[in-house]
Amino acid sequence: MFEPHVGRVFQNRFSTQYRCYSVSMLAGPNDRSDVEKGGKIIMPPSALDQLSRLNITYPMLFKLTNKNSDRMTHCGVLEFVADEGICYLPHWMMQNLLLEEGGLVQVESVNLMVATYSKFQPQSPDFLDITNPKAVLENALRNFACLTTGDVIAINYNEKIYELRVMETKPDKAVSIIECDMNVDFDAPLGYKEPERHMQHPEEPTEEETDPSNYEMDIGFRAFTGSGNRLDGKKKGIEPSPAPLDPSDIKRGIPSYDFKMGRITFIRNSRQQPRKTETDDTISNFIAFSGEGQSLRKKDRKP
Repeated sequence: MFEPHVGRVFQNRFSTQYRCYSVSMLAGPNDRSDVEKGGKIIMPPSALDQLSRLNITYPMLFKLTNKNSDRMTHCGVLEFVADEGICYLPHWMMQNLLLEEGGLVQVESVNLMVATYSKFQPQSPDFLDITNPKAVLENALRNFACLTTGDVIAINYNEKIYELRVMETKPDKAVSIIECDMNVDFDAPLGYKEPERHMQHPEEPTEEETDPSNYEMDIGFRAFTGSGNRLDGKKKGIEPSPAPLDPSDIKRGIPSYDFKMGRITFIRNSRQQPRKTETDDTISNFIAFSGEGQSLRKKDRKP
């Protein structure tokens, strides 16, 4: 059957070897999928009996080591209901330790410093589809007891599993995240590529041959272009027959050669004042009834 686990105590330290299995192998009518959503394991009742006799620090934190692959991680404990000599681990934790079903794992009690900072790298760009990733991660980390630099943890959100690598933790490589004020940062997801930005160069306007039919037409007043009325009330022969347009009646806009990109110029239609001439000065100095009169009958002049 299973190898008997060996418990050793060195200066109030718990150290034991167990056969590890994934949570899906846990016998019982109840679904224990909640264990997969966190970073805690299930241990046998004998472990609780040994831990209660030791002067250990709470909360209970453990260091898991696979001596065959020299891989290690840290975790908390959820319950003490496993069979003797067996412990149940989340699947992502077994992957980090490179453990197979029934492999041996060394379990040791440890004391970890409280976390102040952690940095994560999503393992897929799909993590960017989450509206508020920090809030989602904060809610998922409530099921974790500690973090270890280099681990790839798994969180469940909207029935989808997202994997995140722990890139950095402070003040140590393994920290406790129970009742702590921790700053969280994200690195660029694995396989993420920055969108390419194409610089738009302003195109120089080129003079093209335009169709005179597209010009703005400033017809203004044209005499005898309306319709008339007959005295007898008939409408025959009163339709207007306008004269054909003269090319000089077509007005073309004047381009602004000082135009610059990003600059708006407001042009006001100001008419130039006509130049004053001598005739205008004479007219402006005109005074009514100021001339000399002429008489047809000459008056005799007195000597």
